[in-house]
Amino acid sequence: MASKKPNIVIMYADDLGFGDVGCYGGTAIATPNIDRLAASGVRFTDGYATAATCTPSRYSLLTGEYPWRNSAAAILPGDAPLIIRRDSATVATVLRDAGYQTGVVGKWHLGIGGGNVDWNRPIDGTPNDVGFEYSYIMAATNDRVPCVYLENRDVVGLEAADPIEVTYDHDKAFPDEPTGRDNPELLKMRFSHGHDCSIVNGVSRIGYMRGGKSALWTDEDMADVFLGKAVEFVEKNAQSETPFFLYYAFHQPHVPRLPHPRFVGATGLGPRGDVIVEMDWCLGQMLDTLERLGIAEDTVVVFTSDNGPVLDDGYEDQAAELTGDHKPAGPLRGGKYSRFDGGTRVPFIVRSPVATMAGTADAVSSALVSQVDFCASFAALAGAPLAENAAVDSMNVIDALIGKDPVGRADLVTEGMQANTLLRSGSWAYLPASDGPRYSAGTGNETGLSHWDQLYDLSADIGQRRNVAEENPDRVAAMDRRLKEVRAAARTR
Repeated sequence: MASKKPNIVIMYADDLGFGDVGCYGGTAIATPNIDRLAASGVRFTDGYATAATCTPSRYSLLTGEYPWRNSAAAILPGDAPLIIRRDSATVATVLRDAGYQTGVVGKWHLGIGGGNVDWNRPIDGTPNDVGFEYSYIMAATNDRVPCVYLENRDVVGLEAADPIEVTYDHDKAFPDEPTGRDNPELLKMRFSHGHDCSIVNGVSRIGYMRGGKSALWTDEDMADVFLGKAVEFVEKNAQSETPFFLYYAFHQPHVPRLPHPRFVGATGLGPRGDVIVEMDWCLGQMLDTLERLGIAEDTVVVFTSDNGPVLDDGYEDQAAELTGDHKPAGPLRGGKYSRFDGGTRVPFIVRSPVATMAGTADAVSSALVSQVDFCASFAALAGAPLAENAAVDSMNVIDALIGKDPVGRADLVTEGMQANTLLRSGSWAYLPASDGPRYSAGTGNETGLSHWDQLYDLSADIGQRRNVAEENPDRVAAMDRRLKEVRAAARTR
């Protein structure tokens, strides 16, 4: 390993499940590059996002805080203000202050500006204000307006004569702009629920926008655009004496799923399967770049997902109809939006020069690890101590991440929709009784909510089919106390 601090690259999938990846047992979708990463690193069987939806998980990954500590950490509209406090620690601020060049490319979805953003002038309140020295992002998600890229503080390719206007208020929709609801004949992919507002690139989105025609993205090119910027960032910083941190956030396989023509038909599962193959190819290109530049042995590479899988998430792309025997969540129950493990237990792979030297390449670990721990763990790796009130829920589990510690955390908290939390402790998962529907509207995914307590022994019941709460009242009581203790803990390390 080189004498300088290791580079760090986090590659973050969007809505990817256990069963979607070959090294986790999936067979319907070829993922040779993810499998290649696992063969040279540590593959975790018990690695978690903090939430079963995107914004909360991303918030935790960057801040080291559980999302329910911030009431704004819920699925955001595209015009939401930045929800990360500018004075808070993030993985990016900690590593920047430790001498790293920091960059983010891809999906952001943590808010932009301070509300009522003027997209036509430099924006105050971007990733550049929470630790990233370079950013090339979409503001929210690919199914929400504005459908433009932001580079640092500016919309890419915007012409002053054609300013952008954005609203999420249905009463203020632009009457001269077609919508999926009123103009379905203009769509190349129809919506199944929601997603019936402004049409961009033949696809109707959530929210309304007009203007900025020269700046609008083309979905089919998005993977190549983000990959190009991610590779450019690595190339720029590869030979510097200064290490770099890159957060490369894929938009796949989130809806709308529109792969580049090179990948159309790559699977028999329709667009969802095809965009996973596309994402795997992008990951492979990044691995190839690190090797081409001679820095693979100096770089920690992480691959994981923000939450579990979903089939019909708002567009008619035949994901459900074509799934056949493919199980996107693998052996896990639930998926996106769910308190069951399919919502938050995700593919989680770490390749590290330290791990390779320790002889743990191609290792499988059952250590309990969470994305909320990246902040403290990478701070320790970089020799950058955290302030007392920074990243309050993040634990230094770097020994687990490099394969030296087989245990990891003693427990962790995750959440489904509306911040309905549960406790994972050892091999046990405790889901307290909670009101709410058993299935997520539109998607059909189980929510994991019920009117009675649920307790599962995951060592014997990975599919969470046998609720053993009534047989273990003492364990239920102890785990309930622990969950309440964590929820009530003050904001201090």
